[in-house]
Amino acid sequence: MGSIVIPIPEGDQGFTHDIKQEKKFQASLSSTLSFVQKNKDEIRKVIHAIKVGIALVLVSLVYFVDTFYKEVGDDNAMWAIMTVVVIFEFHAGATLSKGLYRGAGTVVGGGLGGLAAILGQLVGGIGNPVVVGVSLFFFGGAATYVRLNPNIKKKYDYGVMISILTFNLVSVSGLGGESVIEIARERFLMIVLGFAICICISFFVFPMWASDELHDSTASKFEGLASSIEGCVEKYFNEKENQSARPIASFKGCISVLNSKAKDESLLKFAKWEPPHGKFGLSHPWEKYQKIGETLRELAATILSLEGSVNSPGESLQALKESIREPCEAAGSSLARALRELGESIMKMRRCQPGASIAPTLKVARQELSQAMSPFKLGKLDNAEGFAIACFVFTLMGVVEKLEDLSKEVEELGELAGFLQD
Repeated sequence: MGSIVIPIPEGDQGFTHDIKQEKKFQASLSSTLSFVQKNKDEIRKVIHAIKVGIALVLVSLVYFVDTFYKEVGDDNAMWAIMTVVVIFEFHAGATLSKGLYRGAGTVVGGGLGGLAAILGQLVGGIGNPVVVGVSLFFFGGAATYVRLNPNIKKKYDYGVMISILTFNLVSVSGLGGESVIEIARERFLMIVLGFAICICISFFVFPMWASDELHDSTASKFEGLASSIEGCVEKYFNEKENQSARPIASFKGCISVLNSKAKDESLLKFAKWEPPHGKFGLSHPWEKYQKIGETLRELAATILSLEGSVNSPGESLQALKESIREPCEAAGSSLARALRELGESIMKMRRCQPGASIAPTLKVARQELSQAMSPFKLGKLDNAEGFAIACFVFTLMGVVEKLEDLSKEVEELGELAGFLQD
């Protein structure tokens, strides 16, 4: 009889299959995380759009609940929807500040508008529209004049605008003989309802914190400037190898930092309104981020000034460049390392002990540049070649000085914010 051979799987085949499945899962997870990281901003925009849609659906329930709708009426119910559309901003702090300004403007404008309407009704007859018209003229003109003040316009422009709008709507409503106080009360309640819905969704449904974005963007700038310094020094001493592509890459981080002032000021303003959350307490020193940002922009401008030296014709300077190449490259490496340590300190909210790490690094960089500035290496400074090299080295020394100021600002931030000690 023929024998039947039954294959017996080896004991480690099942284990091998599990390893393959795990590798597939890891590869899939890695690609997903990579996609999310690359499209982070777009995903956040989609989330914000969904949150606004949810808020509009919830506030529209005023129209769907018959009892509530009959109580407030069509004209007043729309104020809740208008509030959601107007005040729901991308960042939670922006939504809170805009909602509070809207509430304050409504109270001031509604209160004064109600007084004007009641006064007109007491006068009666032809005097009613005259009183309301005169009130509109004086209040609208005075509020508009105040609104043109730069300090008011920068901080309270939206609140003043809402007070003008509310004053007009409430005071004119009294001309029809309606109960001004009742109208003002119902509209204010609708505004509060819309504001409450916006705040709940903005704070508790995938909140977009301006404070987190300000903190992360400030920390990331250090890496950009560090890469700019490294690229600049590398381009300066290797210009024959790459004549065109490197400068754009080198100074991209500097240009980004220089163009970040408006965004940083906006994030700072909203961060101050946000309640304590996560790693940020009630008295977090947000003003320090503004000072660090200013110092970073000064540093970026100093690094960017190296572009003239990097892009200048350098064939006749090659011999002098080679004589200072080693100390300048060592100094550039030290500066980049110091910047990355400071950025990591902010990102992880841990004090990097400048006295034990940053200060010696900067001291070494200063010594290396002083060595490069020796007359023996630069030759006579009264010729064009020596002067061009000296400008490059002096600018690097200026970077060292700015970085020392930046180190002090970061250390003060760590003390005020209570960063953990390494």
